[in-house]
Amino acid sequence: MTPRTAEIERNTSETQIRVRINLDGTGRAVLETGVPFLDHMLDQIARHGLIDLDIKAEGDLHIDAHHTVEDVGITLGMAFDRAVGNKQGIRRYGHAYVPLDEALSRVVVDFSGRSGLSYGVEYPRARIGDFDVDLFGEFFRGFVNHAKVTLHIDNLKGQNAHHVAETIFKAFGRALRMALEVDERLQGAIPSTKGSL
Repeated sequence: MTPRTAEIERNTSETQIRVRINLDGTGRAVLETGVPFLDHMLDQIARHGLIDLDIKAEGDLHIDAHHTVEDVGITLGMAFDRAVGNKQGIRRYGHAYVPLDEALSRVVVDFSGRSGLSYGVEYPRARIGDFDVDLFGEFFRGFVNHAKVTLHIDNLKGQNAHHVAETIFKAFGRALRMALEVDERLQGAIPSTKGSL
């Protein structure tokens, strides 16, 4: 099988970001975004998705983390789109429920070739440490628009904002892992609906 890897560099007036991914990795992560809680969440994608991630970002953090978080999502989405290629043999759909103590989240993904996000998350508080939880919506929006996937994220319960975020990112990693798994029974077919992704 052709290696499913990609490297993307994206530079704007606000951020300079480099992403390297291996979809068939072991869950290794090297993360330097300058936003510690984002690094913690990206690590969950790698570990639970068995995806190797190497992400380095420099952004205008002297203003706030908005551009950095959003642009990491965009660049990661671009890398996924390139690494997945024509989607030959993948399961296409993936889903996961993940609990952490009182919190429970569900993530469902479709590598459809169409961008769509349904984000049903209300955090119990606005900040986790100094991280603004509203930025996670921007991260996922940037990701789906550039990975060209349909993504449904729902937090079903949770009273601890850290637990809520962690269940979302762990479930996201596991849903990606399921969707991107190559199914030998498909014999290399490219998944489609009515002749197009």
